Amino acid sequence: MAQAARTPRERYRDQIRTEVKALAREQIATAGASALSLNAIAKQMGMSGPALYRYFAGRDELITELISDAYRSLADAFGAAEADGADLSRLARTLRRWALDDPQRYFLIYGTPVPGYQAPPDTTAIAAEIMAALLDTCARQPDRPGPGAGSPLDPHLARHRDWAGDHPAEPAVLRLALLAWTRLHGVLSLELAGQFNGMGFDPEVLFEAELAALTVPPDC
Repeated sequence: MAQAARTPRERYRDQIRTEVKALAREQIATAGASALSLNAIAKQMGMSGPALYRYFAGRDELITELISDAYRSLADAFGAAEADGADLSRLARTLRRWALDDPQRYFLIYGTPVPGYQAPPDTTAIAAEIMAALLDTCARQPDRPGPGAGSPLDPHLARHRDWAGDHPAEPAVLRLALLAWTRLHGVLSLELAGQFNGMGFDPEVLFEAELAALTVPPDC
């Protein structure tokens, strides 16, 4: 069934919403998400505050749109990599390229939470889609780093797996996914925040070293 043509009013509304989100991203890049102001955006656009509220009900709705867009962008990047047969190394490099392309977009979803903001369920569902892609990729990884003799990590993850949703991953897969998520995001967060500036080494080499520790068999 053919989709009904959008009216000029609908197209105009989409145009305004797109412009608002672009200005919001600029504002976040300058002052952070906690300082986001619809009134300031309205002033930039030559509109009144109440007029802008016809397009976004409030700050939280605008933040939700931006967060959903960011999650959707990463989920699509992961999905494309998976469809192309990506292993964990390629998926990790996809994450790094995505993060470096727009650091503020990265920090919006993986940085400091916005005070007073609570993401709605449909937003967290997209985040779960990203984690599912990582778990699927880790399940195909032939060699997985061990937790060390006597480590409580595997039995702990077998009992505490809410973060994995309903994915049927075994504990070894959960372990690899969790180690990859924490190690690689740790390096990325420090790099994008400029914490490596002046230390005299290439953060990409550090990222690749962490990735090798996750993917290269111990006897290699």
